[in-house]
Amino acid sequence: MATLWHGGPIYTMAADGDKVEAVLTENGRIIGVGTLADLEGRTYASIDNRIDLGGCTMIPGLVDSHIHLIGHGERLVRLDLSTYKTRKETLYAVKEYSLGLKEGEWVIGEGWNENLWETNEPLNKDELDEIVADRPVLLKRTCRHAVVANSVALKAAGVDETTVSPPGGMIDKSPDGRLTGILKDTAQELVYSIMPEASESYMARAIKASIRDLYSLGITGVHTEDLNYYGGFSKTYGVFKRAIEEDGLKFRTHLLVHHGVLDDYIADGHTYLSGNEWIEFGAMKIFSDGALGGRTALLSEPYSDAPGTNGVAIFSREELSALVGRAREHQMPVAIHAIGDLAFEYCLDALEDNPLRGTGRDRLIHAQILREDLIERAKKLPLVLDLQPVFMLSDYPWVIDRVGIDRMRYSYAWKTLLESGIPCSGGSDAPIEYPNPFLGIDAAVNRTVNGKEYGREEALSVFEAVSLYTKGSAYAACHEQDRGMIGEGLLADFTILDRDIFIIQKDTIRETEAVMTVIGEEIVYTRTLK
Repeated sequence: MATLWHGGPIYTMAADGDKVEAVLTENGRIIGVGTLADLEGRTYASIDNRIDLGGCTMIPGLVDSHIHLIGHGERLVRLDLSTYKTRKETLYAVKEYSLGLKEGEWVIGEGWNENLWETNEPLNKDELDEIVADRPVLLKRTCRHAVVANSVALKAAGVDETTVSPPGGMIDKSPDGRLTGILKDTAQELVYSIMPEASESYMARAIKASIRDLYSLGITGVHTEDLNYYGGFSKTYGVFKRAIEEDGLKFRTHLLVHHGVLDDYIADGHTYLSGNEWIEFGAMKIFSDGALGGRTALLSEPYSDAPGTNGVAIFSREELSALVGRAREHQMPVAIHAIGDLAFEYCLDALEDNPLRGTGRDRLIHAQILREDLIERAKKLPLVLDLQPVFMLSDYPWVIDRVGIDRMRYSYAWKTLLESGIPCSGGSDAPIEYPNPFLGIDAAVNRTVNGKEYGREEALSVFEAVSLYTKGSAYAACHEQDRGMIGEGLLADFTILDRDIFIIQKDTIRETEAVMTVIGEEIVYTRTLK
């Protein structure tokens, strides 16, 4: 009962330019690669199905190594503010959305980004109060490290001018001491903690919407972090199991475990990489700093455009080291969000203080603003850097003013990281960005924003960029033996492209589309060519 795949270039990703003519699969795995004549002549496999690629290009299944699967689904099923280019349009969309809600429902929006607007001032509560005064409003900034709330929401959360910012967070105030409505990093929990809990049906709808959208982008699996935000570990994990395993929505899901639910995870009897081929558990997730957009990423020197701050440390060096130590008690690697160079330094200190023993690989997520000495330290550790090349398309050129030209030498320094020998993977951090992998590959290869090129010396080859989402993602999750390439014995997960991404003009990479997505030999998505 084998299936023969042929009729287009098939890149194995074993080496740059390595191609085969045909692939033979059976029972969800690859049982042969080679020439069409050779595979047709195999006597041990009865070929019952033939898939002619029609000239399209096959590569290993693309995997997003850093995403929030439910969060991406939420962006698809509720108010999405990420596409609005002016402040006026954004506020109008919020007001219109509020008119369709039932009494008592919150207005919750995703993805506003003041850097896209005519003036780069963030939203504030006074503006929200003018358009929605009768119900709570909470709008998440694109980075999800800042929100803006209206007065109704702030009052319900007990936040006023006398409220002290919690450790690792910031309650923003105007120069005269009035609340702006902006809450950053851990201060967001003041409002999150009093929001209505997401229902299981809502979560399932978001997961399914997310997966179906990812199918259309050629994505066969993700590494996702969702377990601490929707009413507890058991509830969220249960919804994942029902949506993917019981409802048959085939998708490979590697779940990072937020440190806030570690006790529940342990009590439920789970261990690193326990689970099955569809849902398994990964590293313990920790946040060490915030984001560049809200100036909460932790830098070793003050922000160039705001000398009064160098960001926010979610945890002190000692606290971060203690959290890594907790993971080690349970034989777990860690996955730590670190955008700023001082946050990255804190992470390296914690990893060096608590060496990883046993199965797994630590990962540092984002690694955007670095220094040469940090890269030298990092390459001596058994870790992976989890990169989001697509961030470049949103961050340039304003990030140059934010951190200063001198710090850009080792910022978004993808080529330097790869040449240093540090393994890297590729993701989107959706819903922060849209998870189209071809936008990330385009950013990594072309480093061009609005027609202007930035840091050409850090550009990756197409092979290196595609490897981030194939071999890199597999390695980060300890699956390099069965995923990430096309070879005998590996899983039959494929992404079929409408063009040969390795030979087309590089400036057209972003136009690439998936025409077929295959998971475990099953075609889960097809699109008719234009």
